[in-house]
Amino acid sequence: MHRLKVAAALAIALLGASPAWADATLFIGATTTPENRAVKGFAAGGGFLVVAFEFEYASTSADEDTLSPSLKTGMVNVLFQSPIAIHGFQPYFTTGTGVYRERLGDLVETGLAPNVGGGVKIGLAGPLRLRVDYRVLKLGSGALYSPAHRVYAGLNLKF
Repeated sequence: MHRLKVAAALAIALLGASPAWADATLFIGATTTPENRAVKGFAAGGGFLVVAFEFEYASTSADEDTLSPSLKTGMVNVLFQSPIAIHGFQPYFTTGTGVYRERLGDLVETGLAPNVGGGVKIGLAGPLRLRVDYRVLKLGSGALYSPAHRVYAGLNLKF
C-alpha cells in the first residue's frame, strides 16, 4: 500500500511539473584579470521553474604587452533563478565547474576551474532578452592569474 501511495504522489508531481524551457546566449564582454581583455562566447541550457543547467564556452584574447594570457573555458553550470521575471528582470545565481586553458607565449596551462556568479536576464521583446553576467573562476594552481573575473552582456533567446 505504501508503494502505491508513493507511486501516485510521484505521478501527480510529474504531471503537475512545469514544462521544461531552454535558452541560448551569444555574449561579449571582458575578462578583467590581470588586465581588461575581450571575451566572447556562448551558453546554452535548459531546466525547469527554478533550477536550470547550462553549458558555456568562452574565449578571452591574450595581450602580450601586459603579459595577460589568453583564456578558454568550457563550463557546466547549475542556475538558481527567479521562477518569473519581476518587472521584466529575471535574476539568477550560478555555480559550476569545467576546464580552462591559459596560454601566454610558450606557457600553456590546462586544468579544472570551479566558478560562481550571477546576473539578470532582461526582457526585450517576446522571447528575446538581454543577459548580463558576472563570474569568478578559480583557475588551477598552475595558472598565472587566479581567480579570474569576467563580466559580459549578450543576447539571450528563450524557447
